[in-house]
Amino acid sequence: MKFWESLRLALKALAANKLRAALTMLGIIIGVGAVITLMSAGEGVQDYITKQFQSIGSNLFFIIPGSFDQELRRPAYLTLKDAEAMRNVVEAPHVLRVAPTLQGSARITTPGKDRTVDVTGVTEDYAAVRDWATSAGVFITAGDNQGQARIAVLGKKTADYFFPDTPDPSGEIIRINGVPFRVVGVMEERGGGSSFRSEDEVVFIPLNTTLSRIFPRRTNTGEPRLTFIYVQAVSEDRMNAAIEEVAQILRQRHRIAPGDPDDFTAISQSEIIGTFQQITGVLTVFLGAIAGISLLVGGIGIMNIMLVSVTERTREIGLRKAVGARRSDILAQFLTEAVMLSLVGGIIGILLGATGASIVSYVLRDEGFRAIITLNAVLLATLFSAAVGLFFGIYPAQRAAALNPIDALRYE
Repeated sequence: MKFWESLRLALKALAANKLRAALTMLGIIIGVGAVITLMSAGEGVQDYITKQFQSIGSNLFFIIPGSFDQELRRPAYLTLKDAEAMRNVVEAPHVLRVAPTLQGSARITTPGKDRTVDVTGVTEDYAAVRDWATSAGVFITAGDNQGQARIAVLGKKTADYFFPDTPDPSGEIIRINGVPFRVVGVMEERGGGSSFRSEDEVVFIPLNTTLSRIFPRRTNTGEPRLTFIYVQAVSEDRMNAAIEEVAQILRQRHRIAPGDPDDFTAISQSEIIGTFQQITGVLTVFLGAIAGISLLVGGIGIMNIMLVSVTERTREIGLRKAVGARRSDILAQFLTEAVMLSLVGGIIGILLGATGASIVSYVLRDEGFRAIITLNAVLLATLFSAAVGLFFGIYPAQRAAALNPIDALRYE
């Protein structure tokens, strides 16, 4: 029997039992919709995290004290002199800028308002290294740092909280742990979700002011201590060279013997992004696999209904065989019905999945999150649904094709 004839008979049989066909497809519809929605959300998480780290700055790596995989015998610190040594163009020719930072939480107060906010001590190079400009006022200058000026640059959310009715709060006074600071600027909005610490909830002040007035942290030898150091390479293809130069400088300064582990860790943007992409990739596959279970349940539903259909249409099968239908014709008809159920359910499921992804994107729109529907997810869900229909339709189709026409005609 030709394909089109099988298709016509399959559609006629499904149309005769519309409600049963719709309920049978429901498992496939929910399964495909769940697969696409969850995989789209997983792709969106991967894209969101990648953009968050790319927004930190370009050609950038971080130096943090300590080691993730080595047990050190002595305390690990980064100091202001370490950062100054990295600026040596002879020893570190592939380093463009260095931005030492000291970070901590402090109580910020204005008349009638009080909040604990991350306060970060920075130098004038910080804005350039982070590729982050002010939307109002100015950023910290070298003179502010040298003079230990009591000035502050606010993140967008911090400015909106303390000065909601003032587009440019430059000149206003805030108190950081009781010490008065004059606001000189507001940073451009960077965004960030509630699940992560927003970069817009921050106050920047000169690093030397931080060390002397807010967080007077010192090493055992009395040197000013840093939280971490941002280092910007001259170009992306010189990142590894810059990391090696900085590592050599720090090993010499920290008097680390050959063969001993580093007491610091250098982390590049690409390493962070790659690690998170691996994690979110596994998460996406895991979510898709969980949703795929519902497709299997839908396939079992198809097999169940097809077996019922074979039983109900036993006399029809016997009649068709009696007038010349071959075993392959009956097999093709019932397989076509099963695949049609799963394909139509898959198409509706794709629309449901796209709607689900749109809802996720809408709900999280304020966080800058967007679920991404990929062609791979659509193809995977569609092909898998067709395969489910084919797999679970084989047994009922074979059972129908194997009926003896004489016995089938006698069936009541």
